[in-house]
Amino acid sequence: MFVVCVRIYIQHTRDSHLYTHILQFVQIDHSAAAAMVIAGDDSNHGVDDARIARIAAAITVFPGFPKPGISFQDVTGIFHKPEVFRDAIGLFVERYKGKGVTLVAGIEARGFFFAPTIALEVGAKFVPLRKPRKLPGDLKEYSLEYGTDKIEMQIGAVEPNDRAIIVDDLIATGGTLCAAVKLLERAGAEVVECSCVVELQELKGREKLGKIPVFVLVETN
Repeated sequence: MFVVCVRIYIQHTRDSHLYTHILQFVQIDHSAAAAMVIAGDDSNHGVDDARIARIAAAITVFPGFPKPGISFQDVTGIFHKPEVFRDAIGLFVERYKGKGVTLVAGIEARGFFFAPTIALEVGAKFVPLRKPRKLPGDLKEYSLEYGTDKIEMQIGAVEPNDRAIIVDDLIATGGTLCAAVKLLERAGAEVVECSCVVELQELKGREKLGKIPVFVLVETN
């Protein structure tokens, strides 16, 4: 048995009160993990791929991190075994290589773990989407929904008619991915798809993205 966990998300509601949504970490076995794959379309539903099981097994739970009451889903175990990292990158590359993707945007911070390598393998440029005051030069920014935080990118990183994918480690409520989509679209890019390692299905984040497809490797409730 191994553990797949989820993490706590805190967001501002419209009346500025805070609410928390806490999900319990769950135990799943290798046979269940092998079938945990979902794509932006239905083409990969039910794929029995041993790579998915290895990726899911590398995701570990850290209860009480970064503070009591939070169970943090950590994908860094994927990088402890080169073959598992290769599995994850391979699944993304197989989906996007030869599809005309010209830009891979990675969301700070864990999106940076995957996005540059995917970009290199598919022959696209990598563009970091960062928290405020992390990038020099002229910037474009977009405020996260109901909050005071922002994501930023450098002006000139995106060219009109770029075909972009957005990469992060996890999709939960979908707020950060939605902001990233709007930031890229305002710069003239076409966002082809959002790609994540893990999806927390119960939070229905993909619904917030509307017509933008979402491709994930491992899904959990």
